[in-house]
Amino acid sequence: MAKKRANGEGSIRKRSDGRWEGRYTTGRDPETGKPIYKNVLGKTQAEVKEKLAEAIERSRGVDVARAEKYTLGQWMEVWFENVAQVKVRPSSHAPTGATWITTSGPTSGTFRCTS
Repeated sequence: MAKKRANGEGSIRKRSDGRWEGRYTTGRDPETGKPIYKNVLGKTQAEVKEKLAEAIERSRGVDVARAEKYTLGQWMEVWFENVAQVKVRPSSHAPTGATWITTSGPTSGTFRCTS
């Protein structure tokens, strides 16, 4: 029986040609709202697990290393564009983005993100 992977971890399968394939979602097409899938290939399942984890990290888009340089408003904009919009359909995030920009955006732009 196959093992269940958590949400956001992608999927791994063995192809008919004997290679292993890992698939993950990089985001949604802004026009259609459909998910955009990418894949990685390898000779072994372990190799694909490593490649898949690296590919998912690269595709996340939020640069945590630069977090201290962002203001809270900038960080929220980056998070909203790269994380929140990727996980929901455009019809769901349009009202949320508009609400955030008009209410919290202008006042949170002066605070620095520090640990």
